[in-house]
Amino acid sequence: MANWAILSGIEGNLAAYEAVLADIRRQRQPVTDLYIVGDLVGLRGDNEALVRRVRSPQPGEPIPQVCTGWWEEQCFSLHGLRGLPDAPELVDRDRLGTVKDLWEAVSRQTVLWLADLDFGFHELDCLLIHGSTVSYSDELTPETSPLTLCDRLIRADANTLFCGRSGLAFECWVEPSALQSTVTTLDQTAAPQEQGKSPRRVVGVGNVGRQAGQASYVLYNPGTNKVTFKQVQGSLAKGFGASKGLSHR
Repeated sequence: MANWAILSGIEGNLAAYEAVLADIRRQRQPVTDLYIVGDLVGLRGDNEALVRRVRSPQPGEPIPQVCTGWWEEQCFSLHGLRGLPDAPELVDRDRLGTVKDLWEAVSRQTVLWLADLDFGFHELDCLLIHGSTVSYSDELTPETSPLTLCDRLIRADANTLFCGRSGLAFECWVEPSALQSTVTTLDQTAAPQEQGKSPRRVVGVGNVGRQAGQASYVLYNPGTNKVTFKQVQGSLAKGFGASKGLSHR
């Protein structure tokens, strides 16, 4: 039976990634698929060592499927691969010092490997992505308006959207009583299309490496449609402790 582990926000933190992998190995139902939805690299650890580890899973470990996130896009901008040059988003947020730090933290060879990754994954009736189909920087949270969440789900053509941009662990259900969409072109407006009334949801998958000593991720069972929030706690220096389930609605 399929069982997915969905991670985001490792940000170069190899110790936190190893702690999550150890927690995954302890699960009663084996994890069959491992997804990392962006922010694999960052400024919080050894990016090169982490990327080598991700690209070389140990025997018996699921092969990580990785898509790009906010930090990866800043690397692409710095290296002139795509987007605006010189990482203006990063400059606006963290000033020029961080630009230099990021340039030194991720090698050109690693950036080229990252540039070949997908923007997201559409699996079954789910979309796994860093932000949304609107943008890698689209930050969905429990405070995001239901109308915006509904829009992102419709754009994704998904019943469940797993995202990692906010770094938060949450589950927000959208239950429309009536929902229609129309497509307008220069020539005409198409007839409204019924989008259905079945509940849909946006799931924030937490973050692995952003908070020292506390890594969070998500398990998802496609057969039962159950989402389980996991948290691995402890000091990075002393190692992480056993996980515990979290409940968010």
